[in-house]
Amino acid sequence: MASDSCFKAYDIRGRVPEELDEELSYRIGRAYASLFRPSAVAIGHDIRLSSPGLSEALGRGLVDSGVDVSDIGLCGTEEVYFSAFSQPVGGGIMITASHNPIDYNGMKLVRDGARPVSGDSGLHEIRALACRINESAVPSSFAGISAEVKGKGRVSSLDIRPQYISHLLKYADTGKFRRYKVVVNAGNGCAGPVIDALEDLLPVEFVKVNHEPDGSFPNGIPNPLLPENRAATRDAVISSGADIGIAWDGDFDRCFMFDETGAFIEGYYIVGLLAASILQDNPGAKIIHDPRLTWNTIDLVTKAGGVPVQSKTGHAFIKERMRSENAVYGGEMSAHHYFRDFAYCDSGMIPWLKVLDLMSRSGRPLSELVNERISLFPSSGEINRRLESAGPAIEKVLGHYRSAAIHEDYTDGLSLEFENWRFNLRSSNTEPVVRLNVESRGDRALMEDKTTELLSLIESA
Repeated sequence: MASDSCFKAYDIRGRVPEELDEELSYRIGRAYASLFRPSAVAIGHDIRLSSPGLSEALGRGLVDSGVDVSDIGLCGTEEVYFSAFSQPVGGGIMITASHNPIDYNGMKLVRDGARPVSGDSGLHEIRALACRINESAVPSSFAGISAEVKGKGRVSSLDIRPQYISHLLKYADTGKFRRYKVVVNAGNGCAGPVIDALEDLLPVEFVKVNHEPDGSFPNGIPNPLLPENRAATRDAVISSGADIGIAWDGDFDRCFMFDETGAFIEGYYIVGLLAASILQDNPGAKIIHDPRLTWNTIDLVTKAGGVPVQSKTGHAFIKERMRSENAVYGGEMSAHHYFRDFAYCDSGMIPWLKVLDLMSRSGRPLSELVNERISLFPSSGEINRRLESAGPAIEKVLGHYRSAAIHEDYTDGLSLEFENWRFNLRSSNTEPVVRLNVESRGDRALMEDKTTELLSLIESA
């Protein structure tokens, strides 16, 4: 069996087959069933070549534990989430490695109502159980959990897409959309079929790039957060004269936007844009944000009469905090957007529908909706540096800046604030890298100087 190193802080992610293989996938199905005791579970998988086999093994583990499986097949992560809160199932599991390298795969797990499963809410227990379960029998008990199996479950196909599409259309007044030209880059991931389903329902023209699902990733791994992966969308916006460009990662739980000039818009500024808009209909509501880049979001939320609430980075942590705060919306600068009406889950389809709605209502292009905020709070965007051990670098940075800082925070990694600039430096939960984000109050040169200074310190460590 593969090692258990694929169990991360808020999901499962690792190389196939060294860290995740079909046997471990089977065991995870048995463990999930033993821990949560659902009567039925929805499962789906992304386009990676290893995904169908892992999904079949996972389903077999659930079925052998007496659980019925509703198999969505090829889909996006949010379609599994949608199934978990809209269908009579006790949870959902998505086979996906999202934007990780081609030899990776993983799982995102939720319980009934699409409640997230993280290290704080069952993932550690699943890891322990999976390492003890064998294919012939489930232990009679583990940590007080009964594992008796009275009979096998059944597998049935679940076509959730029509209901899911209908739900998406509730988030925007699509009848008032202007006839925009929209570049859509699925990155050969799972977003293409959903765009096809929306095409006849929206008064927009789609320009499709890297559209067909293809697990061999002929145009590279779909991760628009990396600057080198943005050219195809940018060039298509410029050459087609489009009004906006949208690109997704492999399982389309994140969407990235480009304005009408082809300029990439950092997810940070989309968070603020959506938060201010949503607060117009939800005065006084709470908005969740991550600690990497904060000043623009806090400023906009406060001015709109909302309450900004900071949470640890990561989809499971954000969802748990949203539920505990009953927040109406949450956003991460990495282009994850969470909505209370979507069971507090993240969606890569709702944000661009809402942005088109804002553009249509205001009559303004995306550049005009965000450029003032970019000038007020210029940011570096997330910069990654590969380090096998992040601790020494973080300690060196802390020692260099701590005496001058006016505020320090450890919600997620190290955040230090100064009068006119701030930064966050944190270790990745899924890769051996450190991630740096820097922002300033209206001073791009200062932000760039401090970014260079910080990177020099990190690299010297």
